[in-house]
Amino acid sequence: MKLRIPQRLAALTPYQPGKPIEEVEREMGLADTVKLASNENPLGPSPKALEAARKALLSAHRYPDGSGYYLRHALSAKLGVPPRRIVLGNGSTELVELIARTFLGEDGEAVISEGAFVMYGIAVQAPVGEARFVPQAPGYRHDAAAMAAAVGSKTRLMFFANPNNPTGTYIRDHEMAHVLQRVPQEVLVIVDEAYHEYVSVPDYPVNIPRLERHPNLILLRTFSKVHGLAGLRIGYALVGSDEIAETLERVRSPFNTSSIAQAAAIAALNDDEHILRSSSTNLTEMKFLEKGLASMGVSFVSSVANFVLVLLGPRAEEISRAMLGQGVIVRAMRFFGFPEAVRITVGTRSENERCLSALARSLRQAGGPGESGRGAAEVDEVDEKQA
Repeated sequence: MKLRIPQRLAALTPYQPGKPIEEVEREMGLADTVKLASNENPLGPSPKALEAARKALLSAHRYPDGSGYYLRHALSAKLGVPPRRIVLGNGSTELVELIARTFLGEDGEAVISEGAFVMYGIAVQAPVGEARFVPQAPGYRHDAAAMAAAVGSKTRLMFFANPNNPTGTYIRDHEMAHVLQRVPQEVLVIVDEAYHEYVSVPDYPVNIPRLERHPNLILLRTFSKVHGLAGLRIGYALVGSDEIAETLERVRSPFNTSSIAQAAAIAALNDDEHILRSSSTNLTEMKFLEKGLASMGVSFVSSVANFVLVLLGPRAEEISRAMLGQGVIVRAMRFFGFPEAVRITVGTRSENERCLSALARSLRQAGGPGESGRGAAEVDEVDEKQA
């Protein structure tokens, strides 16, 4: 049988998720593997979320609340956004796809930064849309001004990852303000804030108050990262207008989030102790990991998220495979557009120590740091010049 697959779909490269620990151990005959490849919370889920999920399982034979009433009202109480302007998704990635499918139209385009989360481009190009990719600014950052200038008559959407995955860099408050002032209101500005709970820098944008002033603004958030619920797949969109929310609800599948995920999310949302412990642990361990990388003379991009983009040169994939052979899973970044880099998730102290040890051993086997003569400090200086 020969299927008539649209050419635009045949040309797409599917997203390549990180492999589960169990699959890696089965394939390679490993045990006690450390996974630092998928930007997961190493502390796991909130204990309150686990208990809520267990209770919800007792009603697993019933369909979930299709509107997510209680979760939307819990988010409203926490964030100050009306429930009618909160749309739930099967992870924030589903919302990226939903927005693209709903608002691109037959000849629309989306403005996206090079080096941004790859699902933006896939979500836009899978239907009938065009992706206009804008080169990054120095320091592996979104060039927000250039992206605003790239908006044309066919532009329907703009995607910003803040912080960006996989670089860990961020858009500053004044840059976000410039974009929202410059872009016409008929262009939707989507800001993916999946990692916002980890950010501690003072000039990171606080965008929720902007929703009232900018009806074309959409903020995407998730329970997969600091809340530790990646396996339950639940996220949400905060939107600037009733019209956007109502339109998305017309297209959204009625049971796209499970009752177990909704219950766990409500509990996780209000577990401030777990959120604080997760973010503070990440900050401490990020410093430890970056210090270890710098001591080896390895270049990396200074990050405000829970991962580090490590620049290893042309042997990056070879080094990641060597680390895998030692039971440490990191993510090679060729698929993300960085063939000479790997992304390392910040883990616990013992996981980070093991990662640094495996990297040092792999570098010795490969003949030294990939970017000889260019240390981590030089990458940090690039970021400082952007400040």
